[in-house]
Amino acid sequence: MNVKRTFSFSSATGIGLIVAGATLIAATYGLVRLSYGLLLPDVQRDLGFDAAAAGAVSAGASVLYCVGAAAGLVLGGRHARLLVAAAGGTAGAGAAGMALAGAFPSFAAWAVLASTGAGLASPAMVAILQRNLRPHARESGQSVVNAGTGPGLVLAGMLALALLPDWRRAWVVAAVVTVAAAGSVLALDRRVSPDAEPRGGLPLAWLRAHLGVITAAFLMGVASAAVWISGRGLLVEAGAPTVLSVVAWIVLGAGGAAVVATVRPMSRLSPRSSWAVTTGGVAGATALLGAAPSVLPLAIAACLVFGWSYTAGSGALIAWTTEIDVRRAATGTALLFIVLVLGQAVGAAVLGALAAGAGFGIAFLLAAAAGVGAVLPTLGERAKRA
Repeated sequence: MNVKRTFSFSSATGIGLIVAGATLIAATYGLVRLSYGLLLPDVQRDLGFDAAAAGAVSAGASVLYCVGAAAGLVLGGRHARLLVAAAGGTAGAGAAGMALAGAFPSFAAWAVLASTGAGLASPAMVAILQRNLRPHARESGQSVVNAGTGPGLVLAGMLALALLPDWRRAWVVAAVVTVAAAGSVLALDRRVSPDAEPRGGLPLAWLRAHLGVITAAFLMGVASAAVWISGRGLLVEAGAPTVLSVVAWIVLGAGGAAVVATVRPMSRLSPRSSWAVTTGGVAGATALLGAAPSVLPLAIAACLVFGWSYTAGSGALIAWTTEIDVRRAATGTALLFIVLVLGQAVGAAVLGALAAGAGFGIAFLLAAAAGVGAVLPTLGERAKRA
C-alpha cells in the first residue's frame, strides 16, 4: 500500500514541496547565514564594533551551524519534521533578534543562533525529499532545492539596495520568509515513502568510503572562505562603490540560482565528475577575483562563476554521499556540510591573518590553491556501498 501511494503521489504537490524546500534553503542560507557579511558594514557603523569582533561572531556562527548539522547527523531521516521546525525557529528568531538588537552583545548572540537554522535545514530537506519524491525525481529535486541559496543571495542583495542603511528591516523580511518557508515544507510533507535511514551507529565501511569526499569537502570550505568572508571587502578596497559591491553580491547569487538551469546536464555526470568541474570553478573564480578586483567586468564574471560553482558543488556533495549509501543520505549530507563549514572556519582564520599581513591578493590565491587540492580526492576514487 505504501508503495502504491508513493507512485500516486501528486506531481503538483511534489513541485510545491520542491519550491517550499528551495525557499527554506534560500532563507536560512541566503537571507540569514550568508547575509551577515553583506550587511556587516552598516551594522558595524550603527552598533560600533570592529573587525575582530565581527570575525568572532562569524566564528561563533560557524560553530552553531555545525551544531545544527550535527543534530541532522544524529537524527537523520527519522525526525526530519522536527529538524525543519527547528531550522525555521532558530533562523527566524535569530533574524528577528538581530533586527531588534540595541547593542552589539545582543546582536552577536542572535547572529550566532540564526546560523543554526542553515545547518538544520540541509539534512532535513534531504530526508524530506527522499521520502516524498519518486526515486527518479530525487536527485534533480534535491539539486533544485539546494540551489535555493542563489535566489536567497539575490533577494538579500536587492533588499540591501532598497533598504540600506536600514539593515534592520532587511532582517525582519528574512525572519518572515524563513518562518513561512518552514511552515510550507511541514504542510506539504506527506511522508508517503517507506524509505528511512537505518538506526544504529555508522558502519566503519561507511566511514572509510567517505574519506575522500570528507577531505574534498574540507578543502572546498577553505577555498570558499575568501570570497564569502572577504569578497565584498576586497572589491571595496579596490575602489568599487558600495552599490557596485552589492551588485556583485547579487550576481554571485544569480550564479547560484543558475544551477537550476544546469541540473539536467550536470545530472549526466557522476558525482565525482561534477565535483571536479565545480571545485575547479571555485578555484578559478577565486584566483581571478583576487588577481583583478579592480577590473569590474572580470570581477563580476568571477562572482557569477563562483556562485554557480559553489552551489552546484554543494549539490555534488549530496549526490556523492547518496551514491555511497542512499539509506544514509541525510546523515552523510550533515557530516559533509559540517566538514565544509569547518573548512570555511579554518580558511577564514588563516586567510584573514594572511590578508592582514600580505594583502587580499595573496590570500585569494592561496584559497584558489586549496580549491585545486579539493579536486585531487576525486582522482581514482571509487564509490562504495556501505
